[in-house]
Amino acid sequence: MAEAEEQETESLEESTDESEEEESEEEPKLKYERLSNGVTEILQKDAASCMTVHDKSPVKINQISLDESGEHMGMCSEDGKVQVFGLYSGEEFHETFDCPIKIIAVHPHFVRSSCKQFVTGGKKLLLFERSWMSRWKSSVLHEGEGNIRSVKWKGHLIAWANNMGVKIFDITSKQRITNVPRDDISLRPDMYPCSLCWKDNVTLIIGWGTSVKICSVKERHASEMRDLPSRYVEIVSQFETEFYISGLAPLCDQLVVLSYVKEVSEKTEREYCARPRLDIIQPLSETCEEISSDALTVRGFQENECRDYHLEYSEGEPLFYIVSPRDVVVAKERDQDDHIDWLLEKKKYEEALMAAEISQKNIKRHKILDIGLAYINHLVEKGEYDIAARKCQKILGKNAALWEYEVYKFKEIGQLKAISPYLPRGDPVLKPLIYEMILHEFLESDYEGFATLIREWPGDLYNNSVIVQAVRDHLKKDSQNRTLLKTLADLYTYDKNYGNALEIYLTLRHKDVFQLIHKHNLFSSIKDKIVLLMDFDSEKAVDMLLDNEDKISIKKVVEELEDRPELQHVYLHKLFKRDHHKGQRYHEKQISLYAEYDRPNLLPFLRDSTHCPLEKALEICQQRNFVEETVYLLSRMGNSRSALKMIMEELHDVDKAIEFAKEQDDGELWEDLILYSIDKPPFITGLLNNIGTHVDPILLIHRIKEGMEIPNLRDSLVKILQDYNLQILLREGCKKILVADSLSLLKRMHRTQMKGVLVDEENICESCLSPVLPADAAKPFSVVVFHCRHMFHKECLPVPSMVSRPPRRERSVQSGGMRVEVVPSCGFSGLIFYHLRKMNLFLKCVISYTVVPPYPWCQLP
Repeated sequence: MAEAEEQETESLEESTDESEEEESEEEPKLKYERLSNGVTEILQKDAASCMTVHDKSPVKINQISLDESGEHMGMCSEDGKVQVFGLYSGEEFHETFDCPIKIIAVHPHFVRSSCKQFVTGGKKLLLFERSWMSRWKSSVLHEGEGNIRSVKWKGHLIAWANNMGVKIFDITSKQRITNVPRDDISLRPDMYPCSLCWKDNVTLIIGWGTSVKICSVKERHASEMRDLPSRYVEIVSQFETEFYISGLAPLCDQLVVLSYVKEVSEKTEREYCARPRLDIIQPLSETCEEISSDALTVRGFQENECRDYHLEYSEGEPLFYIVSPRDVVVAKERDQDDHIDWLLEKKKYEEALMAAEISQKNIKRHKILDIGLAYINHLVEKGEYDIAARKCQKILGKNAALWEYEVYKFKEIGQLKAISPYLPRGDPVLKPLIYEMILHEFLESDYEGFATLIREWPGDLYNNSVIVQAVRDHLKKDSQNRTLLKTLADLYTYDKNYGNALEIYLTLRHKDVFQLIHKHNLFSSIKDKIVLLMDFDSEKAVDMLLDNEDKISIKKVVEELEDRPELQHVYLHKLFKRDHHKGQRYHEKQISLYAEYDRPNLLPFLRDSTHCPLEKALEICQQRNFVEETVYLLSRMGNSRSALKMIMEELHDVDKAIEFAKEQDDGELWEDLILYSIDKPPFITGLLNNIGTHVDPILLIHRIKEGMEIPNLRDSLVKILQDYNLQILLREGCKKILVADSLSLLKRMHRTQMKGVLVDEENICESCLSPVLPADAAKPFSVVVFHCRHMFHKECLPVPSMVSRPPRRERSVQSGGMRVEVVPSCGFSGLIFYHLRKMNLFLKCVISYTVVPPYPWCQLP
């Protein structure tokens, strides 16, 4: 609107001017033009308040200098005038020279009274200082090498450039400390001036032509001074650039370079001035690395020379001013907002979003959410719907309103399926209509996707009854669709309608039917559906029924399976494996079931069961000619000879017959086996190979008829001898082990018997039952202590006359009026310690005596 109004105003002004020119035929006295060079832009933001004009200010200002405080300014002009004054004070210096003054630099700390100094440069470099009488005096620092082209003052160091090179002057010592000569003397110094800048108080950067030098001012060691300055300069880095240098400025540890560029036209092959470049480089010792490079569009760059460009910078903030005759450009260090602007302009939305998240505390003009929404829109426009939907999770977060807005956007473009996997399901929860809308979309076109969402989404996100009715409507068209039926069962489950869900699961024979029964305790609903469950998965069904006997009894299960004996067997077999006694009432029935459906497990059942009727089992096995089972039953019933006969006659298996005889360990059975085998050479060989450890082989060998050919007789006899030798070796080994163990145990018992016996006031006499130790320890007394821990007063000790004892040696110990006699009791000698606690007396006695039997009344515990 503003542009339209402005254009309308301009057209009105032009029409007015044309009408006035048509009315007047006289030549105008004045001509009009607008001030440019930024005046228009300035007046767009600010209003002009006043203006004054004077004809004595047309002279070119060559340089302006400020001190670090920004309170004092110095300037010089082409007419030789130099002026230094305070912006906030009345102090001022004014002087006019007879030649143009090209440069001026005030002391960085000019605000201090001790630093009222500045330098000017033309054909010579002059230092002005204010004395204590507030008078200014000047001194020549340098002359005779052409015009002073550039000067920079930092701390106590002044650097300037003339036609020959760069000099550095120490203002404190009043000494010139170095001279850095110009490299390329072919370049005119007035056309390609030197650029100087201080990185810090001791680091000077020099740019001249295409050469860059970084100089470090260092203190000279006292031993090296002699007649030399106290400081010296070391060039720490020197390299060449591609273009001519018009200005330098430091940027942290990097360098900003303003370059003047000349290029050659491909058509005319003539050299012309190109746009200047502003490069950021990383200085190295002998080269540099380019970080960034930008070509600048300034007014009139086609007519500019190297000397027409200047680079100024602000130390307080990273601002760089590119000055040309007709334009001034400000370069600012790009912040994170600028970086994000550039990424968005290049449509790098993901990188912009990442940059905003990393620097969210520093960005001012951008919001993460706005960038994220722009990113989603960009992906949708590109047709990358899945990626756009996935990004919604991160970008939209917990903002339910934005989620619903985006869902409707995806609905408009027909991409509800794309966003469905990423919809929030807990925090936040969207309106039920949103979820129902997506479910209906899948139900119309993708049954599998619909089933997946029903499984993954909690049932409280949508109106369950609405979705159930929709599924029923579709089942009317396709009633056998397993996917829809399974999904309907899930919906019934969410609605706690477990009966309908169970019917569908059983109809579908779905594996989750058992999980459904367990989870919701539906055992009362499956009592009449046991056969269906067994037909579907008998193993899982049996495990479930046995795990829940308290809910469905064994009797009920067996009754339900009465018409399906094969399933009845599976159930009872698993029951028997778990517990041999729980189903004992059905063991008789199980004999027939095992015989019919599972003969391999019949014999283990007969062996493990203690409740099955043996006569009934024998009858069934004989009817079916089950030899192994019949043999087992006969042996269990005590008819071992019939069992052995059946093995020999029916199975003709000598090894099994021998094994059976070994199990029974009955001599008569071995006799029957030998008699049966005596006329059968293969049987004799089997007996010879196995009989050696149970029956004397001589009994069999003596009965072998002369001349009978027996296969492998020699090997069998050798084996008998080897077995005999092995038995002898085993007996000898066992004997050695037995002797060693006996000796070890005897020594252990001896060590045990050698331990001391405690005698204190708690011990009593086994005869009179009074304390062994007297209450008055001063009176003499005698105590007899047996090794069997029985204790007697000497006078109470019974001496049975009927027990004859061999002579023995006794030892008595006397202390004061106390006498203790120690005698053995149980036939072992040893070392006995007696501790008489009451008297605090320790008696150590080593007793040696003969072996005697214990007293008849002595029974060791």
